[in-house]
Amino acid sequence: MNKAFVQNSFEATDDGVAPGEVLLAVENVTLSFGGVRAIGGVSFDVIKGEIRAIIGPNGAGKTSMLNVINGFYTPQIGTIWFRGAERISMKPHEAVGQGIARTFQNVALFKGMSTLDNIMAGRSVMMKRGLGWQMLWQGPALREEIEHREKVEEIIEFLEIQHIRRTPVGKLPYGLQKRVELGRALAMEPSILLLDEPMAGMNLEEKEDMSRFIIDVNQQRGTTIALIEHDMGVVMDLSDRVVVLDYGKKIADGTPDEVKSNQDVIDAYLGVSH
Repeated sequence: MNKAFVQNSFEATDDGVAPGEVLLAVENVTLSFGGVRAIGGVSFDVIKGEIRAIIGPNGAGKTSMLNVINGFYTPQIGTIWFRGAERISMKPHEAVGQGIARTFQNVALFKGMSTLDNIMAGRSVMMKRGLGWQMLWQGPALREEIEHREKVEEIIEFLEIQHIRRTPVGKLPYGLQKRVELGRALAMEPSILLLDEPMAGMNLEEKEDMSRFIIDVNQQRGTTIALIEHDMGVVMDLSDRVVVLDYGKKIADGTPDEVKSNQDVIDAYLGVSH
């Protein structure tokens, strides 16, 4: 991979992994709910600095895989390696603390709060002052608040949403809500960003805007991205590598060109019987 990263003041977390090395590895992960197997023996890795797509038909296990990576589910079998360390079990808030952030299929924002306050919520995991200091809102707590607000304002400018910074997000069109959710995830300064269908429900113009921001996040911030997306045009344009799931199993893994010419992938998307 040959990407030049532009440094700026709100970079991804320093994770000790060099660009081009494995940042995250999924090894033989199996996840079942009762008698239903959502994921069956899936392995793949994510290289630092790349955009890694996870695709497949509905019900293939894609979102379940993201839920395993960010600690929402614990697999019955298999191992997650992150930043060179084996991760036995982890809660979502612990994953955020280690540098894993995500967005969701359905926008999960505080609808009555402004764009600024929603993105500011992403900084809460990084605040060091206790509740007492925060209630007083002076001295160290005030200085910390100002520092975090400066980071949030940089993200707002980066995502070109200055005009809605004070608008309650519940009043925003869907495409802008998705952008605010991206901003909240970026506020956590992740080393890997998990995007679950970031283009879902968008029109063509909104998809073009979101694609541009995803590329900028990856190339300008150096943030590694793993994304689920159903728009194959977007996947092929954005991704460095693609892993394909079908009925919870991996059926292909490679570059976009390799994957789109794979017969198993063609069959899965055309609905050929197994």
